[in-house]
Amino acid sequence: MSAPVAQPAAPVVTPGRRASARSARIKLVAGASIVAAYVLAALIAPWIAPDDPLQQHIVDLLHGPSSTYLLGTDAVGRDEVSRLLYAARIDLPVAALVTVLPCVLGTALGVVCGYVGGWLDAVVMRVSDLLQAFPMYVLMIVLVFSLGPGVRSLLISFTLVGWVVYARLVRIEVLRIRESEYVTAAVTAGFRTPRIILRHVLPNTLRQTVIYLTSDLVFAVTALAAFSFLGFGIQEPTPEWGNMIAGADPYMAQHPLLTIVPGLVITVLALGFALLGDGLQDRKAT
Repeated sequence: MSAPVAQPAAPVVTPGRRASARSARIKLVAGASIVAAYVLAALIAPWIAPDDPLQQHIVDLLHGPSSTYLLGTDAVGRDEVSRLLYAARIDLPVAALVTVLPCVLGTALGVVCGYVGGWLDAVVMRVSDLLQAFPMYVLMIVLVFSLGPGVRSLLISFTLVGWVVYARLVRIEVLRIRESEYVTAAVTAGFRTPRIILRHVLPNTLRQTVIYLTSDLVFAVTALAAFSFLGFGIQEPTPEWGNMIAGADPYMAQHPLLTIVPGLVITVLALGFALLGDGLQDRKAT
């Protein structure tokens, strides 16, 4: 009579792991809910905004909160609620673009450099070393100042500076993955290098990239507002949270809501992205 075949032991789920998994789910749900609320507000802004965000009410300059203007008006009489809602239609797409573009470029370079290596890997890594030798904000300000204010300058500067982290992160993952059994089997089977990269290497690097991407969105949201506040980003009269804070800064003492509310809007959105990143990281760890 043959001996019974031993079954693999089921993974032990400890109370600590259950608590970590529950915490990760809470963070993911909370972060996704916040970001979804912002996206929904941006999409339906034309239908829910009480006024045209560019309309100036000359007789109601710096009007306080009222039934007509829920959060008051700014220094030229524009409704604050309407401008906050329409600013989401600017800030969210721009923040996504200035994050996704360097992510795509850095991921592509990291995958190729990590898998192929050679002179391309050496050149890309030396360029990344050079870029990382400069403070990120200072380098971005120099680029935006050279290119001029506006969305185009922000996209170029964020992409030229931001790809470095993604390239290094993905390259490290690829160096580990290319020694794995399934990649070795694909090479032995005679698959071409582009197919191996696209079918076997790249998909296994995306999880860590997505985790960093959500964290990078926090930086993008705050940096976009900072550049607009300093006059290097999106310019008036376009509604944008950073330039709204800049325009309200001289009236902070008399009308603090004009500064506080856009700041809170930026903070809550950044918190949403941060919770998403933390939740994904915790879920990966469990």
